[in-house]
Amino acid sequence: MNSDQERTNKIGAGRAASAFQRIEGVPPLLLMLYLGLAGIGVLFLMLVVAYMYTRSQSDTPTGIYPLPRFFSLSTIVLLISSYTINQARHLYTRDDLVGLARCLGATLLLSSVFAGLQVLGWRELMAQGVLLDGVASGTFVYLLSALHVAHLLGGMLFLLALLLRTHTAARDAVRSLVFIRNPYRRLQLRMITIYWHFIDVLWVALFAAFLFLY
Repeated sequence: MNSDQERTNKIGAGRAASAFQRIEGVPPLLLMLYLGLAGIGVLFLMLVVAYMYTRSQSDTPTGIYPLPRFFSLSTIVLLISSYTINQARHLYTRDDLVGLARCLGATLLLSSVFAGLQVLGWRELMAQGVLLDGVASGTFVYLLSALHVAHLLGGMLFLLALLLRTHTAARDAVRSLVFIRNPYRRLQLRMITIYWHFIDVLWVALFAAFLFLY
């Protein structure tokens, strides 16, 4: 009885965890990912602000050339890839490594299609006369799009490595059990999912900026 009262009367008992305590509970790799995403977000924000300033200083009106249709199509493809990788997490919780491998493979394929559509979008810009060494506002479209694709490719490499490990584990019952019970694999899947959603949201924001400023 007294021991229960002593636990209750301890300093801080029953209080919600502080912000620092919650940060301490975050895995170091996940914390590094959050910091990296914050840095990427700041980088793109600065570039978009510079794009807006350059556009405001330019005498060229907006809407002279249509935004490449491949950019619109690639947006749809990337959103679908966000859905497939989100399904991968549900399949992992159900111990379905075969389905998980398929979802990761579909996400990798869709991201490859997205990158290809971006290249076609750049070719469409060139056909319109918007060159990399031309008007500064046009250069920002290439720069922002290319930087986004570069960050996407980084995620694709991580995704490919996880896909190969999943495919290998799915072929053997013992490896499947080890894979499912390994907390590091769960963390890897969580990290790539967070990164992928961030990349998707980032592109949607860039696409919206292009619609208003191009």
